[in-house]
Amino acid sequence: MGALIMNNNFDQFITGAHGRLHRLWIVIKRLPIFSAFVLLPLIAVSAICFAHVDSISEMGVSALPLAIVLGMIAGHCVGHLPEDSELQWVRFCQQRLLRAGIILFGFSLTLQQLLAVGWQALVLDMLVVTCVLLVGIWLGVHLFKLPVDLAILTSAGSAICGAAAILATESILKPRQQHVSMAVATVVLFGTVAMFSYPFIFPLTGMTEQQFGVFIGSTVHEVAQAVAAGESIGGSALQYAVVVKLIRVMLLAPFIVILSVCLLRLRGDRERGSINFPWFVLGFVVAVVINSGLDNVSQLFVSTQNIENFVTVTREAAHLASQFMLTIAMAALGYQTRLAAIRQAGAASMLLAGCLFVLLLGGGFVLNQWLIV
Repeated sequence: MGALIMNNNFDQFITGAHGRLHRLWIVIKRLPIFSAFVLLPLIAVSAICFAHVDSISEMGVSALPLAIVLGMIAGHCVGHLPEDSELQWVRFCQQRLLRAGIILFGFSLTLQQLLAVGWQALVLDMLVVTCVLLVGIWLGVHLFKLPVDLAILTSAGSAICGAAAILATESILKPRQQHVSMAVATVVLFGTVAMFSYPFIFPLTGMTEQQFGVFIGSTVHEVAQAVAAGESIGGSALQYAVVVKLIRVMLLAPFIVILSVCLLRLRGDRERGSINFPWFVLGFVVAVVINSGLDNVSQLFVSTQNIENFVTVTREAAHLASQFMLTIAMAALGYQTRLAAIRQAGAASMLLAGCLFVLLLGGGFVLNQWLIV
């Protein structure tokens, strides 16, 4: 009898302790340090610091994928979705700071490096985008019996530039919001899988860093994921991945125009959505031009140490700012990723995104072998 009472008391103690800990955790999560305003910069700084630890850097893990993982962990620990003001900050980091980071990354490249990619990269990107769009829409509608708008959204996100392409396409299609969320969830999932897969695939391909950078840029989903995957391989891979990926991003504009014309003919729509041209790509090109001009300035004033110091400091400042902005953008991407949204996407939508992922890897590799290697 005494043992039974002791067991009941112990169970009550455990239950009470669990309840108190749960209430304490709820209070802790509401502290300012768990706000997205604090968490995202903290995650970015932590990821950059961890990436410089010898045992981690030797594994080839860079700051950007680390920031995504830490962001996902933080997002799930906090549990609740960000408040409106926090959500605006998260989106600002994920969109505006990402684009600013890409523009500043242009100070790491010169026109000679940009032109070295060659016309083959443009042809390669056009073939990849066209094939993925056509195959994806056909598979989605005829094989997986998905709504047409969901098939187009998922295919555009896989073919061009991930969530940005989906949102640009949304302005033309005007689909159900649920379909937009499903497309974004599946594309982000397989884009993340691709980002972490490329470093393991690289040794098996027999490609050089530059060639594999082209492969990354022509096949990975998001600009941010291309940056992270390229950085995991090396500096040359990162440069080529960004250039080729940005060429692919520029194809978003003609795709939106063609889609608008097709919908106008099929539906007889008189209302046209606005075309969201990725203007930050032009900023990236301008940064590359300015950086190339800095070399000429150094040559003109080769005897002036102050000019050389100015050029060096400018490039270093741009590099550090670019790295921090891209890292905090990765943290925001991970922070907003929820497993529940991925589960709600449904089997058919997931299968379509998976097929396009395989097509990008396999078909993209064949096209790269034909045009680049």
